[in-house]
Amino acid sequence: MRRESVSGPEAVHAARAFAFAGADADRDALATLVAMRLQRSGVIAGLAYLVVGLAWIWITQPPLYLIAWLFVVAVAGSYIPGEANQVSLARAYLAVPALAYAITGRFALLAVVVAVAGLTDLVDGTVARRFGRPSQLGGALDPVVDGVFMGALCVGLAVGGYIPLWLALVVIARYLLPALAGGLLIASGRRPELRHTLTGQISTVLILVLIGGVCLFRGLNQDSSGLLNAAEVVIPIATLATYVHLGFALRRPISAPTPG
Repeated sequence: MRRESVSGPEAVHAARAFAFAGADADRDALATLVAMRLQRSGVIAGLAYLVVGLAWIWITQPPLYLIAWLFVVAVAGSYIPGEANQVSLARAYLAVPALAYAITGRFALLAVVVAVAGLTDLVDGTVARRFGRPSQLGGALDPVVDGVFMGALCVGLAVGGYIPLWLALVVIARYLLPALAGGLLIASGRRPELRHTLTGQISTVLILVLIGGVCLFRGLNQDSSGLLNAAEVVIPIATLATYVHLGFALRRPISAPTPG
């Protein structure tokens, strides 16, 4: 190895650059610690959701694990900032009655829950733009709560014997595998844009419409076999399209970080 002397100005410049890099790392660590604190919007929304949830618990007397889930979401949500993110979190809360009603076959109430969940999916983006705070966190949170809600809904329907178990597993895999892939990207040092892709949005809409339609038809005492047959074909295809899109995203070259 050959050693070369470094001039005074170059040494000062190198030391300054190293110091700035260390300062940036310290600021990033500090920002992470600051972000992990109670948020006013999260606490207020969590209390409001818990009041509604406790009223629902008093009326329906659900199993203990469902009650615990409401409190877990409330605690986690109190650390999440932003009004739009709290609207998105409504789907994590709604996963509880969705699972309960799906298992017991109370389809009229289940259809209402699915409709409200779909409404929050439409509204959260509007709220983010209204308050001028669309964020990376919101983009990452949206598919996560979609997966929580749709997974609970389909597991409940499968346990109740209303849809095939394999279809529920396809829906779970639709959301679980992209989440794992995103985690691998982050672990490999990449900074993916955490949000729904176009194929992800389309597949979520199709799952919500088809599975929600099955619930609605059953709630109205109508034959839902046609919708269920369509779901058994369309949902796997939409899931496969999401995976293909994700595969192309994984093959993109890692972009060099830009200074500043």
